[in-house]
Amino acid sequence: MICAPVVLLCRPGSRLLLRWPGLNRTSWARRTIFLRTALAMATGGKGSHSNPAPYTNRLINEKSPYLLQHAHNPVDWYPWGQEAFDKAKREDKLIFLSVGYSTCHWCHVMEQESFQNEEIGQILNDNFVCIKVDREERPDVDKVYMTFVQATSSGGGWPMSVWLTPDLKPFVGGTYFPPEDGIYQVGFRTVLLRILEQWKRNKTTLLENSQKILSALLARTDVGARGEEAPPLSKEVISKCFQQLSESYDEEYGGFSESPKFPTPVNLNFLFSYWALHRSTPDGARALQMALHTLKMMAYGGIHDHIAQGFHRYSTDQRWHVPHFEKMLYDQGQLAAAYAKAFQISGDEFFADTAADILLYVSRDLSDRSGGFYSAEDADSYPTVQSKEKQEGAFCVWAAEEIRTLLPDLIEGNPEKKTVADVFMHHYGVKEDGNVNPMKDPHNELKGKNVLIVQYSLELTAARFGLELEQLKTLLVKSREKLSRSRGQRPRPHLDSKMLASWNGLMISGFAQSGAILGKEEYIGRAVCAADFLRNHLFSASTGKLLRSCYRGQGNSVDNSSVPIHGFLEDYVFVIQALFDLYEASLNPSWLEWAVQLQHKQDELFWDPKGFAYFSTEAADPSLLFRVKDDQDGAEPSPNSIAVTNLLRAASYTGHKEWVKKAGQILAAFSERLLKIPVVLPEMARATAAFHLTLKQVVICGDPTGKDTRELLHCFYSTYTPNRVLILADGDSTGFLYHHLPFLSSLEKKDGKATAYLCENYACSLPVTSSQELRRMMLP
Repeated sequence: MICAPVVLLCRPGSRLLLRWPGLNRTSWARRTIFLRTALAMATGGKGSHSNPAPYTNRLINEKSPYLLQHAHNPVDWYPWGQEAFDKAKREDKLIFLSVGYSTCHWCHVMEQESFQNEEIGQILNDNFVCIKVDREERPDVDKVYMTFVQATSSGGGWPMSVWLTPDLKPFVGGTYFPPEDGIYQVGFRTVLLRILEQWKRNKTTLLENSQKILSALLARTDVGARGEEAPPLSKEVISKCFQQLSESYDEEYGGFSESPKFPTPVNLNFLFSYWALHRSTPDGARALQMALHTLKMMAYGGIHDHIAQGFHRYSTDQRWHVPHFEKMLYDQGQLAAAYAKAFQISGDEFFADTAADILLYVSRDLSDRSGGFYSAEDADSYPTVQSKEKQEGAFCVWAAEEIRTLLPDLIEGNPEKKTVADVFMHHYGVKEDGNVNPMKDPHNELKGKNVLIVQYSLELTAARFGLELEQLKTLLVKSREKLSRSRGQRPRPHLDSKMLASWNGLMISGFAQSGAILGKEEYIGRAVCAADFLRNHLFSASTGKLLRSCYRGQGNSVDNSSVPIHGFLEDYVFVIQALFDLYEASLNPSWLEWAVQLQHKQDELFWDPKGFAYFSTEAADPSLLFRVKDDQDGAEPSPNSIAVTNLLRAASYTGHKEWVKKAGQILAAFSERLLKIPVVLPEMARATAAFHLTLKQVVICGDPTGKDTRELLHCFYSTYTPNRVLILADGDSTGFLYHHLPFLSSLEKKDGKATAYLCENYACSLPVTSSQELRRMMLP
């Protein structure tokens, strides 16, 4: 942790110290205060129907839904850009940087309390240059200043509030601030006035301190290999990662903490791979049990929307019951793939149904007519059309009386005269007075309401009410449909219609992998449609570069920002991964060609030739104080983690060995972290095995429309084996794959039948023609 001379940090649940520079011990004692903020649970969320706006600021010209939410604040907001920087330098003013996103609950709270307050707005306008940033649109800006916030505290969060010198160096930072002082907390107004006082009295000291902080941050963010350092051995890394995950595993409810509880698909993917490499061992069996149990408990829980499908962001409790209700695209994409793989491994239709449930939600509610995917749905909404204030979860929760009114029919033949509502309420844990723990509802917004959670198995519920299993399934399906129609009459939450290249990439992978595994051509077709959208709207053919974002326009149009935001590393790696997944699902080599083109461009823009691995941003932006390399897999995998596997896949499809070398150099750059705490990089830990064991090429020679070829392809899709790529050798000697992999020309059909080979470093196995032989060949 950096010991910064000036620290002011505040985040949900924190109690942190504020010290001003240049004060003696006596002054320090007098001016020591504590900052305390409310816990960010699945509650709160004040907001009201907007009246005609008396104010309009520069954000009205932006496209980001988050920035537009603040376009009528009395704060004179600027977007991140040269106009704001020049004003700060010209007027010698501090910059107040506020970073958030449109579905952020506490961002809404701070806007309502502080940024809509005219007196606070006047203080900001008179004394600061105020910049508002959408972290999803500009992750580069967010990462630089979040690095500062996290380095000078035990964590961070959004909204992020940071004060900068006119040359953009941070010296004070925090997250959410209440507007006014309380008994144990300092208010935003007070913070502003005290920072302003110190800028006037101790400017020189403040500037010196900001330079010291920047120097410390530069040292802290230096990730790289030393000389020709070798990548760590995979056995040591994956064994330690499994051990660390196993120690944090919740045996009863699944997941890897008590609360709050996040889906973390990166952990599940690691466990699947670990099982595949240790199938016959007790640890392998435990890894699979951990992953499947977690996925089942999540699907049973309130984090899963049982009425309108999809998954909420996270659970505030251990049981996956009361969620934070926003829905993010990146969760849907990763979870769809995880549930499809769970079906691929277990054969349990429950997992296939859950994957289909997610993809239904995304197709219906997060899809643009152009083919792209929207970013998110908010947690907050108006309970009724007449409501004056938004509440979190209002769109999703139920009163028992509502359900009884919607499902009044008696169960035929039931001697107890039970109704459909009785069955439904029993199965989903609905209580007359609500089923939300008051500890998770400090503002009483969920009092008397129910978050649906599967309390009993279908078998137990059927036995309780004397129903046949199929009869119960039909009853529950029809009941959910009735509740869905009723819920559709409620005011919907805000939709963030921004379309991001990176998150669209994750969702394309979700559709492509699910389509291949579940045998659903419509899913593959949806992935193709989204990939076409990326090429049409978020890619420049003239420069070969990706763009970061575009936006839903009027009618069926797609809008781009007036100043294009170029893609970041995460955009490239997730899109490249998606194109590889789409090739394996569709067998169209044009997706491979584009993936390889983007991989070359990624190398050009982001590779660090000195310390190795990829920077998150290009070198061209002078407004960024430093370039970072993400060193943790979180809600989304770290771009460098995905880049390792992408490079190995690219090398397998092209024979370009330099990419294998680069993959090893990334692992070497993160070697210390992988050896000490691989649990923070499970996706990269998984990639160490792919690097050391090498990716195997499963080559299928045949006509893709032929029945014999389809049988071999089905075998490939239905068998979970990591560290492999699929190549269809269709005999087109002029095609992309034959051009890059000349050895394909030597592989032939056996006895006129579609034939499979397992190849490694251009050496191939004996040919096989049956699915059984291919499955045996692929398994380790």
